Amino acid sequence: MTPLLVLLALALLLIYLLSPLISRDPLPGPLYARLTSLILKYHEFTAARTTYIHSLHLRYGPVVRIAPNEVAFASAAAAKEIYCSNGSGYDKTEWYDLFKVYDRRTMFTTLGKSEHAKRKRLLADRYANSNIMKGGVMEGIKQRARTFGELCGQGGKEGVDLYAILHAYAFDCVTLHLFHPHSTNSLTDPKDSEIMLEVTFDSSLQNRLLSHYSPLLHRLLNTFMVSILSLKPRETPLADSFVLNTAAQPHASPFTLLHRLHFQSPLGQIDIAAESLDHMAAGIDTTGDALCFLIWELSQPSSLIYQQTLQAELRSASPDTPFDQLPYLDAAVMEGLRMFPAIPMSLPRYAPPGRTTIIDSYKIPPGTIVSCQPLSVQRLGPEKGGTFPEPDRFWPERWLKSEGETQAEFEERDRGMKRGFMAFGMGGRGCIGKHLALAEMKCLLREVYTRFRTLPDERMRAGEMEQADLLVSSRPAGQRCLVRFERLEA
Repeated sequence: MTPLLVLLALALLLIYLLSPLISRDPLPGPLYARLTSLILKYHEFTAARTTYIHSLHLRYGPVVRIAPNEVAFASAAAAKEIYCSNGSGYDKTEWYDLFKVYDRRTMFTTLGKSEHAKRKRLLADRYANSNIMKGGVMEGIKQRARTFGELCGQGGKEGVDLYAILHAYAFDCVTLHLFHPHSTNSLTDPKDSEIMLEVTFDSSLQNRLLSHYSPLLHRLLNTFMVSILSLKPRETPLADSFVLNTAAQPHASPFTLLHRLHFQSPLGQIDIAAESLDHMAAGIDTTGDALCFLIWELSQPSSLIYQQTLQAELRSASPDTPFDQLPYLDAAVMEGLRMFPAIPMSLPRYAPPGRTTIIDSYKIPPGTIVSCQPLSVQRLGPEKGGTFPEPDRFWPERWLKSEGETQAEFEERDRGMKRGFMAFGMGGRGCIGKHLALAEMKCLLREVYTRFRTLPDERMRAGEMEQADLLVSSRPAGQRCLVRFERLEA
């Protein structure tokens, strides 16, 4: 054995012996995870962290060590402990520094609970369901859904690439909520579309991860990464210019976030722009990708019965029927978000300082990185410690009362599913834009399936709709989603 290999072996042994997770009752997981985080980082850099961790859960169960000082959980009870205890769960790790904007902390990137609570109080009422359902917001979303439907109807026999168009729809909706009347119209305006494309087709994952894990190596290799390896940094000059200019506009509509930040917050201009850009980028990727995966699933031959049931409900209802009177629409959205959560990846937290924490019967030392990834919480079956039977089956009816089931039985089952539903996170730090996202999704699906039948385009290749990781969200691996639209008879 060479001296280099001896030193490497000794280093790994030292890491193992110094790990606070060493105990008489070792955590489940592969042996190498006790010694090194390199395997985990490899999967991060290849945009496959989510599927890798999920494969470990399928093998080892709802608790698995994924690195010497990091443990992944997949049970509803663990998610509640990590993200809901004391209101907003454990403190975030420095991994969230990756999301700082203009080197400023936004609500999403605040690490401690008190700092987050203070910022959230400035913003929360703009995202309340009562504000989303006001005429200005909803009418704007409906108008954009109609424009989307018109564009899809022009596709003829050729498939429409929904990936870009859905992100344009999400972009126009989120900027409506943030900036109206200074919002975008990227569905029809090529200049606004360029901003959307710049954000949507960002390919800076590896560059940003290296900057986080090894800033020195990142600086040394920066030119090499860009010119030789094509590992580009995140560059969004069009989006930056749009937000910086728009955030300075003094006359936004009263329902917008910009109006709230200008007149009811102490934030300076750069912090207002940073918060706005953070919300805008999140609103484009999450809603756009969630709709893309859901429409693709509904278009599959195996889901034809679900598409037809949705069409029957929507076409028999009046255009003004409230969403809460469209149970199948809600069930389809919930099932889509269960199978394809907009944020499927790990949401890392630090185990509380000063004490050992018990999570799923395991003793977790202070400072250990703990997390749940929504994909695994929602797609691990009861036999593996999860919540949902047949977790890989797309089945909207699971969210509805079944024949022969009493109301009390359904309500108990529904509460159990909701406890294991993590598509919008959990606790006080869950997704603040939940109601806006649901309104956008339901308006668009109503527009599409009242008027059209959707089918997969035969030009799509195997693997193109597999989920590929970004930093926290995911997108179709092929970055396209070709779907054919056929008009339904009146």
